[in-house]
Amino acid sequence: MHSVPRDLESAATAQRLADTVLPTRHGRFRMTAYRGGTGTEHVALSVGVHDDDPPGAPAPLVRLHSECLTGDALGSHRCDCGEQLQHALHLLAACGRGVLVYVRGHEGRGIGLAEKLRAYALQDAGLDTVDANLRLGHLPDARTYDEAAAVLADLGVRRLRLLTSNPAKESALRALGVDVVERVPIVVPPRPENARYLRTKRERMGHDPGEDDWQQLLEGTVPRSGELAERYGDLVRRDGPLVLAQLGQSLDGFIASRSGDARSVTGPADREHLHRLRALVDAVIVGGRTAAVDDPRLTVRDVVGPDPVRVVLDPGATLPLTSHLLCDGVAPTLWLVRASAPVPADLAEHVEVVRWHAAGPMAPDQVLQELRRRGLGRVLVEGGGRLVSAFVDAGLVDRLYLTTAPVIIGEGVPGLRVAAAETMAGATRAPVRRWVLGEDVVVEVDLAAERVARTDRSPEDHGADEVEEVSSSTA
Repeated sequence: MHSVPRDLESAATAQRLADTVLPTRHGRFRMTAYRGGTGTEHVALSVGVHDDDPPGAPAPLVRLHSECLTGDALGSHRCDCGEQLQHALHLLAACGRGVLVYVRGHEGRGIGLAEKLRAYALQDAGLDTVDANLRLGHLPDARTYDEAAAVLADLGVRRLRLLTSNPAKESALRALGVDVVERVPIVVPPRPENARYLRTKRERMGHDPGEDDWQQLLEGTVPRSGELAERYGDLVRRDGPLVLAQLGQSLDGFIASRSGDARSVTGPADREHLHRLRALVDAVIVGGRTAAVDDPRLTVRDVVGPDPVRVVLDPGATLPLTSHLLCDGVAPTLWLVRASAPVPADLAEHVEVVRWHAAGPMAPDQVLQELRRRGLGRVLVEGGGRLVSAFVDAGLVDRLYLTTAPVIIGEGVPGLRVAAAETMAGATRAPVRRWVLGEDVVVEVDLAAERVARTDRSPEDHGADEVEEVSSSTA
């Protein structure tokens, strides 16, 4: 256990009470309980941070999250606290090294739960957050961070990247002797119910406006620099139709085990990358059997952004009526089925049945033509392996993203399989870029830059496969 630095001794103490493990939907965290000098108990959720980390270890990503019962536990939309909490945990798990200190006693920016509810009543009458606190005789922000800093010191964290859009938190930690090497804004989607609250934070409390690099990309503007601009800028700059494809697979080239289990082939950072791709397209395509086995949602949940139209290629209409795609109503779903396939008449309003009258199987080029007639020109082909391979084989994919995880399955559902080249000279050699996401490696293949002629293939190999896959990397 680390001792508290001298410049924090007079401000606060933090006594470690318990250490355990907390599994969450974002991953497994070490959970450490503390009691501050005021008697208030706090907890720290950490990943990749150890008491014996050397002084030169990389600065972890750190979030100081103020307690908010209404937002964190009850799901209130009057604030963004609950969504920030979940997004922060996701980001910490994705980067693999970070700490979230859940700071108790910060309810209502330090005025307490009952007083916060009184302030809510004043806001209902027309006051903003700041004026409501002042009317009740409180400071606009009564929070202090000395006990949180003492918690970090006990964990051995003296240098950090601070995850916040509030510059006051950075100033407070610096005043307590903490080395904040970077401030990383945290952005979650606004809601109609909290629009005024967020505007007050920006205009009267100095919070960042939330226009981070990702938000600019969503709005069609490419930032001058940055990791996200480097990865996704070309997709935003490109006008007209665009076809992307994505697969996550093992070192030996499988996207699922032989039982069809595709869960956790790749890690949370690759899942975030996949959700960014979804947010940048109009529609995402999945095969019927993949949708039946994996029951994916095909929505944007791990990043800010719009949900794409979900397209299921299901000739025989075999998709279970209890699947997320047919039931959740989160985003529009196009269910492409054969003209003769039986489909219930009482489907949810978000589902549109598209009857496939063309003879033969659903060929990739015909699928794209149908979507473009509906104004869906930017498309992500997501799974399964046969479907992605059919679109690649047909020469229709502009960018292919293959993520390889450090796992060996041995036997299972194969990933990318295209028509064989007779010689190495005839093999596809397109420009590629690579980057590391956690333990995974993403290879972006620019197939639009160098398309390889495949004039000697049979019609069956030209991408006209029936789209009834077994499984995919979607989750």
